[in-house]
Amino acid sequence: MRNTFLIYIIYLSCCFLYCNSLTAQQISQSIQNKNSKFITEIRGKNAVSIAAGTSVLNGDFTAPLFEIYTHIGYKRFLGPYVNVNFGYQKFNLAYKDEFNEGYMSFDINLELYLFPHHSFTPFVFVGGGLNASNFFIRKDSKVQGGGGFELLVARSVGIKLFTEYNYLFTDDIDGKISGDTDDAYWRADFGFNFYFGKRGKHKRIKKNEQTVINSNPIIHSKN
Repeated sequence: MRNTFLIYIIYLSCCFLYCNSLTAQQISQSIQNKNSKFITEIRGKNAVSIAAGTSVLNGDFTAPLFEIYTHIGYKRFLGPYVNVNFGYQKFNLAYKDEFNEGYMSFDINLELYLFPHHSFTPFVFVGGGLNASNFFIRKDSKVQGGGGFELLVARSVGIKLFTEYNYLFTDDIDGKISGDTDDAYWRADFGFNFYFGKRGKHKRIKKNEQTVINSNPIIHSKN
């Protein structure tokens, strides 16, 4: 089951990279003004995120099932590279013939865009949150981290694919305590970022552009 999950993630990643190779160059050229001294950031300072995918439990039983996972969140960029995001997730965790429960989580992450000035960029994130069963019958703290890719397909719309690992500070999320390791689960999804708000600017550095040192060389006087 775990090998099937990895194959699923690799397959989606390859599809995403293939789509990027066909469209990223055209989108980047249409968004940026090459004649300007300053380049306007291609993403807004805020974003609403929605996504859907699958979740799978890594606990104390041997036959985990892939269950439905949905997400809605908000991002606020602190600069072109870094944002803080808040998310609400609804999902199920299940084992065949053993366990099936609904959960939700409230997460906060610090996220890094590796190439924010390009329409296609990988990103990574890390954070913490609260994992709760339906009706808050039980609540557990957790930490999470992950990464993925985003492709800007319009001026304010990006599509994304990512996966994340969630580590719970409990060993009985599935109703069984076994071994010394706490329970964990994986989530993977495909979704959209909708950007809005004022876009910042950064200075374009052109080739052969003179710097202060080059244009005002220091001349040593002769004795």
